[in-house]
Amino acid sequence: MKNRAVVALFVAALLSLPALAQQQPAASTSPDQSSQTTSSGSTATGKAPLQYESRQGFWGKVNPFARKKYVQRQTQPIRDRVNELDELTAANTKMIKDVDSRAQQGIQMASNKATEADQHAVDAGNKATTAQETATKANTRLTTVEGVVSNIDQYKATNQTEIRFRPGQSVLSQNAKTALDQMADPLKGTHGYIVEVQGFSSGKGQEAIATSRKMADAVVRYLVENHEIPVYRIYVLGMGNAPVQTTAEAGQKPKRMSGGRVEVSLLKNDLEQLASSSSTTAPAPAQ
Repeated sequence: MKNRAVVALFVAALLSLPALAQQQPAASTSPDQSSQTTSSGSTATGKAPLQYESRQGFWGKVNPFARKKYVQRQTQPIRDRVNELDELTAANTKMIKDVDSRAQQGIQMASNKATEADQHAVDAGNKATTAQETATKANTRLTTVEGVVSNIDQYKATNQTEIRFRPGQSVLSQNAKTALDQMADPLKGTHGYIVEVQGFSSGKGQEAIATSRKMADAVVRYLVENHEIPVYRIYVLGMGNAPVQTTAEAGQKPKRMSGGRVEVSLLKNDLEQLASSSSTTAPAPAQ
């Protein structure tokens, strides 16, 4: 009986050893580790770092008699901390992606703004070039107008026709009408011209002047009636038997012409040239 009791006590002692080992108090931190934890501050998760257990219990590092719940209780803080780190990593990754996306959008917007600014600059340059060309044309046009205005009363002879009459007559012949037609046809719709009509007649005194004026009036009447030349553009003068310079030789003295004749001279200023240049340089209407 005594031997059985001793064996039972020995077995009970062996069974109580794992429980005593599991009931070992949590390892206390050394002063150096405590000061190191305090000085390091909080971790990335905002919590204090896990403490290392310096005391491993009765069985050392591995307790062969540890129960499942004990192991789970010891490893649960590690799993929680790992999960927190995963969540923190995922949050940081999402934040980095958001920052990168916003940065890319900002870069794209800046690029678009730069492209738009470049386009505006090109448009402004084109408009400036157009304005410069317009100003140059206007300056050239102004110079031309100033020249025309300064010479508006300067008429230059461009065409001259001589009409012959038989002695004592003032009727235009067919050849005379043809010559007047050739001179007056191009004048339709033009400006800046005058027609000078001078009559010459043989004879003396007022009789010759009257005869020469009568022939000149016949020429003027034909131009007004058949070619609608305004009267205010025609200047008539009866010269009578006044001497005229012939074109035979230079330096030859004027001599009196025999018979009746009328000199018709066409004179123009620069208004016609100005009108033609303005029609060619006028800008096309906007579409």
